[in-house]
Amino acid sequence: MKPKLILIEGLPGSGKSTTARLVHEILTDKGMDAELYMEGNLDHPADYEGVAFFTETEFEELLAECGDLRGIFQEKAMLKSGRLLVPYMKLKEELGHAFPDDLLVRISRNDIYELPFQQNVEIITDSWKEFAKKAAAEEQVYVFECCFIQNPVTIGMVKYGALEQASIDYVQKLAKAVEPLHPLMIYVKQKDIETSFRKAVAERPEDWFKGFVHYYTSQGYGAENSLNGLEGTIEVLKVRAQLENKILDHLPIPISVLDNSQFDLEVHRKLIEEVLQGLFINSQ
Repeated sequence: MKPKLILIEGLPGSGKSTTARLVHEILTDKGMDAELYMEGNLDHPADYEGVAFFTETEFEELLAECGDLRGIFQEKAMLKSGRLLVPYMKLKEELGHAFPDDLLVRISRNDIYELPFQQNVEIITDSWKEFAKKAAAEEQVYVFECCFIQNPVTIGMVKYGALEQASIDYVQKLAKAVEPLHPLMIYVKQKDIETSFRKAVAERPEDWFKGFVHYYTSQGYGAENSLNGLEGTIEVLKVRAQLENKILDHLPIPISVLDNSQFDLEVHRKLIEEVLQGLFINSQ
């Protein structure tokens, strides 16, 4: 059965963004109807990026603080599975300076990825189930970068220091949710995690680096093990890699692991084409 969902995973700096774009490019070049969603896309159809959860009481309290924006928040709030969800980052993009900074901070505390771990698992799993039901009735192929394993591991191990099994169970729930889409995973690996991450740090903005280090060392596994700075972050990433390997061992979906240690774009593209050849191209 032809996959309707391709999941691209790997550690930061492994080349998963490049891989996702190449997968999309190869499929569209062959005439496939493929849609790409990169990390951070506020319109992601399965995951939630920049979305906050409120109970009815909490939402009424929020509206009381919104002033002239009350009507906009009432209009944009979504009711899904009995939950009130506010896409606050999209609203920030639309409203610009009209969206007060203090209100943004207030709402961000209720971000779905700031919720207690189990509550996050429930909300995100329901969203993936809803997406899978919709996508199963469509002809297009979805290509997702990094939200399938990365987000559960990040909130589980990195943020809350959860036990390994909690993250494994989380990803297995998502795998069960998308089973009707016959998903394929491409996992991008690096032989030397430290070298690849240092390369990413050198290439990306300083603000990204500072935010990443703070997130990885100020809470969860990093804080529990007194890790800090770049060196500490690399240690967390090495432990994360071990956990992700265990997750891969437990996943009931086809997985292609690609070694991108040389960062050779031409070679990497050929490897991706080989993965996709039998699944898509020969079926056209």
